[in-house]
Amino acid sequence: MKRLDHLAMILHDVGRICRFLGFVSLVPFAVLVIFQEWNLLLPMASAPAAFLVLGYLLTRVPVRDFEPPVSITLVAVAVAWFLIALVGALPFVFGMGMSYTNSVFESMSGWTSTGFTMIQSLDQTPMTLLFWRTYMQWIGGIGIIAFGISMRRRTQVTLFQIFRSEGKPEDLMPNLMSTGWKMWKIYVFLTCLFTGLVMLSGIPLWDALNLVMVAIATGGFTLHSAGLAYYNNPLLEALLIPVMLAGAIPFKLYFLVYRGKMDALFRDPTIRLLLLIALVGSAIISIELYIFNGLSPLTALREGVFVAVSGLCTCGLQNADIHAWAAIPLAVIALMVFIGGAMGSMAGGIKINRLALAYEGVKWWFRRFFVSSRVIVPFRYEGRMLSREMSEMEISKNMLVIALYVFTIFTATILCLHLYITTFRLDEVLFECISALSNSGITVGFITAASPVAIKWIFIVLMWLGRLEIVPVIIMVMGIAKGVRDELFTEPPVQAGPSFLRKNDEPA
Repeated sequence: MKRLDHLAMILHDVGRICRFLGFVSLVPFAVLVIFQEWNLLLPMASAPAAFLVLGYLLTRVPVRDFEPPVSITLVAVAVAWFLIALVGALPFVFGMGMSYTNSVFESMSGWTSTGFTMIQSLDQTPMTLLFWRTYMQWIGGIGIIAFGISMRRRTQVTLFQIFRSEGKPEDLMPNLMSTGWKMWKIYVFLTCLFTGLVMLSGIPLWDALNLVMVAIATGGFTLHSAGLAYYNNPLLEALLIPVMLAGAIPFKLYFLVYRGKMDALFRDPTIRLLLLIALVGSAIISIELYIFNGLSPLTALREGVFVAVSGLCTCGLQNADIHAWAAIPLAVIALMVFIGGAMGSMAGGIKINRLALAYEGVKWWFRRFFVSSRVIVPFRYEGRMLSREMSEMEISKNMLVIALYVFTIFTATILCLHLYITTFRLDEVLFECISALSNSGITVGFITAASPVAIKWIFIVLMWLGRLEIVPVIIMVMGIAKGVRDELFTEPPVQAGPSFLRKNDEPA
């Protein structure tokens, strides 16, 4: 009975998110009307219709009013993300005749703000579908969690659990519902502000709006098959850099600025570390491109700075063909993509916060070797002093997530090398898997529409895992495995009479 209650809770929560998305996904119809692409009316209606039907059916599942454990909330979020990608693929299937695998890939890349694409002829793609891709990344960047926060829920604790399951542990404000709407206001304001800024480069409003929406969401979809090379505009690339950095900054800092604390952006240690890594990475890559690739100093600087910032922010926008790069600058970019932005931002990767905690944890661990076992070595992190037990637990959890990322990347790389024999080098396949798991989308060209179906589904799963930071999916798989094991290996009790019935009617 308890298992059924948990399943009902998961389905009910997923239904609420689907119902909300049913209304949110009507926004692209404005673009359909503006460009008068009436032939896409039914294909575009497939997504909101499916969301609304699923939302109605799943929210009709009867649930008991109780606070679910964190594991149930994590599973609900994992299921919701995958289901959303399956539904988001429908406009590509009916509007462009793409295969369902390619459509799910495009949808998962969109919702997870990754940036890989299966569409080969973007310049011939209808405007409405181009905006649908952009819109998925913009919504997915802030996180489906914003939908949940904006909805009326039974308790604020459940909302906070969902918020944490997407890798955003900051307790932004006491009133989570108020937080949800303020997040949207700030997000829309930043999008409009940066759109005006990017238009200074001379590109049209349509192009500027789409590029800003994907850049601030740390996505990577563009409107043209040539990507940013289509514009060949150094000023545009320079103006997109602060947009990408804005997407990699913790959202809680925007709340502080919103409340008048302007200096919060400059005093936060995470921001300083983010900018330091971006600056050092840009310098190293630019120098290496000049030395190993023979690029002119200006070209090396232009490509090195933009791709370095894009990689660190896990944004898929790129102004260079990195397949032509030497292995050394490619390795540096891979490391920056793996690190990613800050916790509580739109970026992916293991997050800068985990890198800082790992460094402090290793330093604390080695310091304890040089003192007596009776001496207490304090552990300080972000201005707080933690007890030894708490420190060891937090450091262990932090290192576990990093280890899971590394294990997943190498497992996926080995699978890809076995399933797809190509001319791509090991470092390039490894880079592509890092980019997928970190929800970046910067590509060397390994994953394309011509790739085998098995490879595409590996990357679909990688993008899904990266968006959820792996743990919720592991919990879901463990829960399913435990349920199957219980069904197979637990012998059913033999009903021996009234006394047995009375015993089993008692609450556990």
